[in-house]
Amino acid sequence: MKKLFLTLVAFLVLLNLGYSQDEGKRGSEICSMKHSKITYLDRFTDASPNTPRHSFDVLNYKIKVDLYACYFSPYPKNFVASNIITFRVDSTLNSINLNATNTSLAIDSVRLMSGTNLTYTHASNILTVNLDRTYNVGEIVNVKINYRHLNVTDVSFYNSGSSGYVFTDAEPEGARGWFPCWDRPSDKATLDLTAKVPVSVLLASNGRLNDSTITGDSLYYHWVSRDPMSTYLVVMTSKLGYTLNIVYWHPPTHPADSIPLRLYSPTTANSSGIAAVLPTATTYMSNAFGEMPFEKNGFCYVPNSAGFTWGGMENQTLTTINSWNENTTLHEYAHQWFGDMITCATWSNIWLNEGFATWNESYWVERTGGYSAYKTMINSDASSYLGSNPGWAISVPSWDVTTPNANTLFNYAITYCKGSCVLHLLRYTLGDSLFFAGMKSYATDTANFKLKNATIPEFFARMGTVAGQDLSWFYNAWIYQPNHPLYQNTYNFANVGGGQWRINFMAKQTQSGFFPIPIMLKFSFASGADTTVKVMNSVNNQSYSFFFNRQPTAVVFDPNNEIVIKTASLIMGAEEITNSMPSKFELKQNYPNPFNPVTNIEYDIPKNSNVKIAVYDNSGKEVSVLVNEFKQAGKYSKSFNAMNLASGVYFYKIQAGDFTAVKKMTLIK
Repeated sequence: MKKLFLTLVAFLVLLNLGYSQDEGKRGSEICSMKHSKITYLDRFTDASPNTPRHSFDVLNYKIKVDLYACYFSPYPKNFVASNIITFRVDSTLNSINLNATNTSLAIDSVRLMSGTNLTYTHASNILTVNLDRTYNVGEIVNVKINYRHLNVTDVSFYNSGSSGYVFTDAEPEGARGWFPCWDRPSDKATLDLTAKVPVSVLLASNGRLNDSTITGDSLYYHWVSRDPMSTYLVVMTSKLGYTLNIVYWHPPTHPADSIPLRLYSPTTANSSGIAAVLPTATTYMSNAFGEMPFEKNGFCYVPNSAGFTWGGMENQTLTTINSWNENTTLHEYAHQWFGDMITCATWSNIWLNEGFATWNESYWVERTGGYSAYKTMINSDASSYLGSNPGWAISVPSWDVTTPNANTLFNYAITYCKGSCVLHLLRYTLGDSLFFAGMKSYATDTANFKLKNATIPEFFARMGTVAGQDLSWFYNAWIYQPNHPLYQNTYNFANVGGGQWRINFMAKQTQSGFFPIPIMLKFSFASGADTTVKVMNSVNNQSYSFFFNRQPTAVVFDPNNEIVIKTASLIMGAEEITNSMPSKFELKQNYPNPFNPVTNIEYDIPKNSNVKIAVYDNSGKEVSVLVNEFKQAGKYSKSFNAMNLASGVYFYKIQAGDFTAVKKMTLIK
C-alpha cells in the first residue's frame, strides 16, 4: 500500500506519535496502496489452475514452526516447520498438487500420519505428493510435510531484525511462500498453529489462543481457528516487547458473552483511541450485516520500518495494520464480514471483498453524520474513479484462470472506488429497505455464504430474491462492463391544450455499451412546488412523456447526483423528442424473455385512451392486471413481477380503444 515516501526525519516523528504517513487518507486508498505494490503476484500466475475446483478439499492445516532463532542476531529468515494437511477426496486420485514456492521452501520429507513415507517432486512452485494408493471419493487423508523456510527475503515471511517484528503477509497468493498449501481462495480450511518463540515475545495468529506453554526459555503459542479460512488470510504476527490491550464486545443477542478484541502495539503507538471505537463499530456492523461471527478479533500494529510498508491486511480475526487511523481500521474491520466471513470464490470476484469494505467506510460515517456524510464520502470515491479510470471492468472472467498483476487486481480507481460506487448504485436502485434486507440475508445465510465463498452472480441472486426481481441486468452492465454512462439527454415542453402540458424527455447514453439504471427527474413549474419522478431507464434513447396541469419551466436530471459515476448534459428543445411521440398503437415484446421473476413490458399509445393490460396463463385464465386506467398519449414501460407464479408460458394482452394485441412470454424459475 505504500504510495508516498517520507523523509526519514518525518517518518520518525510520525512513528513516535503513533501514526503512519497514511494518516488522513481513506482506508480504501491505503489498502489499495498495499496490494498494488505487491511484487510476487506475477511469479505465481504460472501455477494458477484452469478452474478453482480441484480433486480434493483441504479441511485443516496443522502447522508447527520454530521461530526461536529469528529474534536474535543475525536475525535469520529461515525456520524449521511441519504441516499436517487433512483433506477429503472429491474425485478418485492417487496424488495431489500443492502450492509451495521453490525459492522460499525446501521440502525435507512427506509421509502419511500412519508412518508411510511418500515420494514427491517439487518444481515450478508445485509440490506433487504421490499417495500410497488410489483414494476414493469421501475418504479423509492426513499428509505430513516436514519443510524449511530458507534464509531468503521474500514477500511472505518477514523478519525486521533488531526491532523485533517477525510476521507473515499473504494476499493474494503468498501463503505458499511460508507453508505448503492449496493456495486459492476457493478452498477454506481450519487452522491449528503452534509457534516456538522466546518467552519475551508476544505472537498472535488466527482464531483463539488455545494455550501457551513455557519450556525453559521457550514459549509455545498454540492458536486454533474453529472457523475455516482461505489461505491468504492465514497469519502469524509477533514482536519482542509488544503491549497487549484487550477490550470486549458483547453481542446484542447474547450480552452476557464477552468477545475479546485484542490490540497488539509497540510502546510508540497507543491503541486506546481505536480500542474505544471498536466495540461500537462491531455492534454497528453486526446490526446491519449479522453478528460478527468469530470467537475473537484483533489488530497487530506493524510499522513501515519493520517492513510492513502499507496500511493494513485483513487476516481473519487478526488484521495487520500500520496506523490506528479510524478510516483504515474500519475498512479492514469490515473485511471480517466481507472478505473473511464471506470470501470471494476467485479473484474475478474481488469486488465482494474490496468494493464492500470501501463502501463500508461511507456507511460508518453515516452513523453519526447521516446520509449527507455518507454521500460526501461516496462522491469522493466517484471523483477518484472518474479522475483515474484505467478503462477495464470491475470483474473480468479470465481472472478465474489467470490472476492479473497486482496493479490491475487491486487498482484503486476500479476495485475500490468504482466498486464502492456500484454498491451505492445498488442501494439507490433498490431503496434502503430492500438493500439492507438483502445485505443481511446474504451475510447471515449459513447454508450458502456465511463462512464460505461467494461469486458476484450468487450475491446478486440473493439480493434479487429479497428484492423480488432478477438483477442480472444490473451486474452485467455495472460489474462486467468497463467505464460508465455518458448522458446526452434532451427534453422539451408541449402545450397540449385544455390547460394541460406535456414534458418530453429522452435519456441517451453515448458510450460503448449501455448502463440501465433508474433515473430521477425534477420538474419545476411557473406555479406550485417542484415534482420529482423516478423512472427505469432500461434501453438507450428511451423517451418518456409526463403530463401536468401547470406550465413547466425547467427539468433537472439526477438532481441529487445519485448516479455518482457518470457525465451528463441536458439540452432543451431537441426536435427528435417531438418526433418521438408514437404514430401508432404498439405492444412490444417483453424484456428479458424468458425471465425470472421480473420482466418489462413496453407499449405505445398515439392518442389518449383507456388502457388495459392483463396477463393470462396457458388455459386463458387471467392471473394479473398490470394496467387498467386512462392514459395520455405516449410511450410507456410496465414492470411485471411473476414471483408468485409457477414456471411456464404466459400471454399478455393490451386493449386500448379499438386496438388489441397479444404476445407470449416464458417464466423460468
